[in-house]
Amino acid sequence: MGRLLILGAGIAGHTAAMHARHRLPAAHEVVVVSPNSQWNWIPSNIWVGTGYMKPEQVTFPLAPVYQKLGIPFHQARAVSVHPDGSPERPKPFVTVEYTSPERQGQTEQLEYDFLINATGPRLNFGATKGLGPEANSLSVCTYGHAAHTAAALKTSIERMKRGEPQTLLIGTGHGTCTCQGAAFEYLFNVEFELRRQGVRDKARLIWISNEAELGDFGMGGMFIRRGGYVTHSRVFAESLYTERGVEWITGAHVKEVGARESIYETLDGDERSVSHDFAMLLPPFTGVGLKAFDRAGTEITTDLFAPNHFMLVDADYRKKSYDEWSPADWPETYQSPKYPSIFAVGIAFAPPHPISKPMTSTKGTPIFPTPPRTGMPSGVMARQVALNIADMMTGRATAPTRKASLAHMGAACIASAGASVFNGSAVAMTVYPIVPDFKTYPDTGRELRYTTGEVGLAGHWVKHALHYAFIYKAKANPLWRAVPE
Repeated sequence: MGRLLILGAGIAGHTAAMHARHRLPAAHEVVVVSPNSQWNWIPSNIWVGTGYMKPEQVTFPLAPVYQKLGIPFHQARAVSVHPDGSPERPKPFVTVEYTSPERQGQTEQLEYDFLINATGPRLNFGATKGLGPEANSLSVCTYGHAAHTAAALKTSIERMKRGEPQTLLIGTGHGTCTCQGAAFEYLFNVEFELRRQGVRDKARLIWISNEAELGDFGMGGMFIRRGGYVTHSRVFAESLYTERGVEWITGAHVKEVGARESIYETLDGDERSVSHDFAMLLPPFTGVGLKAFDRAGTEITTDLFAPNHFMLVDADYRKKSYDEWSPADWPETYQSPKYPSIFAVGIAFAPPHPISKPMTSTKGTPIFPTPPRTGMPSGVMARQVALNIADMMTGRATAPTRKASLAHMGAACIASAGASVFNGSAVAMTVYPIVPDFKTYPDTGRELRYTTGEVGLAGHWVKHALHYAFIYKAKANPLWRAVPE
């Protein structure tokens, strides 16, 4: 009997666990470790942040699902990886610390034959002074954060109804932030809610981002064919922002967030400030900070993890100039090059380089998005890794045979721009490949037949339907595999 140990139960970890358990014979064990007792459909947190949904609509308890699937579940956080075991415990193991109320603070060593690191990101609010819900800004990164943000938005709207003008600042809170998508969705859902509440004329909405230009989204932007001609996503985005009356600040590294004012540095090295009454600014991500030790107890963290604490996999991490980057640099199997029984999926793996062109201010401050690795790509890579491991555990293969490179993977994204059955909207985008390939597609970097963008009510209907479909799937309900990643 073999054991697959999965660290993390978010989109990537939960997907991997479900597919591995379905694929593996009962004699093999799939074990999940997560510090959280609830599963959270994170893409809908932006709706919690406006009050359109409640936290209980985007979450459910993990334990009953894993009990139904026959997967042992440990509510704990992974502390360290020991890929060579120890003198007392010869098999590889992970040390975990329990977060469940009944075992709070206790530690245990869980052995494995194969390991998937799907721990996701650490929300690095500390990278910017004053950033985060414990300081001077708001967040929609967790359902708890989003509920707090909804309450603050409600207060701001009440003030506007009393005739008080409000300035709302929404975007990224650091020069190296990853996920512009969630902030983009939240921005336009707030704009829609202000119109719905009849206070749009009292609000000044400002977008602030580390993107060099609108429409970058951490993917270097994209070209799309519209009305018989090809245009860049920058034009698409600028049109939307202008139509909705949203001001924008791009190429910005937020240095400090105050209660009523934030200071940021621009690409030209200027230091500027923007006043606000409400600030929802997303943090940069790092890995969760797992340590690694060899058999003798000597730390080998740098053998498994990059300096940002994300796990090293089968990517080309050699330092290259932007012009030297290649789609071939990106990982295909997400396997550790030093420990073949270890894999990392979702945000937990270290990308070899950004997708957007790296930019630094004249003062040398990095100001550019790091690559997005969430949603559909996370699910796809998790499924492929789980199936590869299942094949190796059952002797059908000796090495990974399925590949899931972002350089050969497409993605679809439905970005909400206002939640309403009758007059809501969403930006429906598809992109192929995620990592642009200017050798194959020299003019655009991507295949225009599969790279599209549209705004409309139908997109909201699809977004709403997918919310329920993915929660249905994550609960392992009948025919869950029919819902794609």
